[in-house]
Amino acid sequence: MQPGDIISYLEMCTAEGHSLQRGMNFRVGGKTSVILISLRKGAPYADRVEEDGKVLIYEGHDVPSNLADTPKKVNQEMYTPSGLLTQNGKFYRAAKDFKEGNSVTEFVKGYEKIKDGIWVYSGVFQLVDAWIEEIDKRNVFKFKLVTTDKTIQLKEERAKELKYVEHNRMIPTSVKLEVWKRDKGKCVQCGSTNNLHFDHILPFSKGGTSLKAENIQLLCARHNLQKSDRIM
Repeated sequence: MQPGDIISYLEMCTAEGHSLQRGMNFRVGGKTSVILISLRKGAPYADRVEEDGKVLIYEGHDVPSNLADTPKKVNQEMYTPSGLLTQNGKFYRAAKDFKEGNSVTEFVKGYEKIKDGIWVYSGVFQLVDAWIEEIDKRNVFKFKLVTTDKTIQLKEERAKELKYVEHNRMIPTSVKLEVWKRDKGKCVQCGSTNNLHFDHILPFSKGGTSLKAENIQLLCARHNLQKSDRIM
């Protein structure tokens, strides 16, 4: 799977070998961490993209509804009632350990929901920092993740998981939605609605931008591969 691939929720869960029923998943199955990103208007969490798509500021998650009548009015917690680290706590500890030089970086796979039933694989991020902000009189976790030029291969040891791919920056959600509507959810080359990918017409490495719909198009896997072969 490559950044920009458009998938369903079921395909995402199948790819990870895990039912992703929560937004933060630290080392799923003892392997790679996974986050679900919310950048749409009205999203439940205030995730945001900075530095032209290079940086993701990810908001921590609220306590479960069975622990608070109004989760949005109470602090996001570091620990569960039984004293274990929450998902917030696990990601926070990993970020702090890395920043203080006590461990290697945590690589995190990200998936973004752009509309009901449609998800986009956003690629692999490096978790570099974490902090707690007071927002609306409650404590909220914030995590800083940086896009990388790496991909993660499943079913391999963590030390061997990383290999290089073309550098990626996140395409803004508004651009993805504009392209999806303009291209009518179909490959611009053949009209296929299967195995679609958000493709940079002029690659970022050659000066193309991720910020304008004019440089983004929908391609199916076959035509995306053909284009990649021509560029290489």
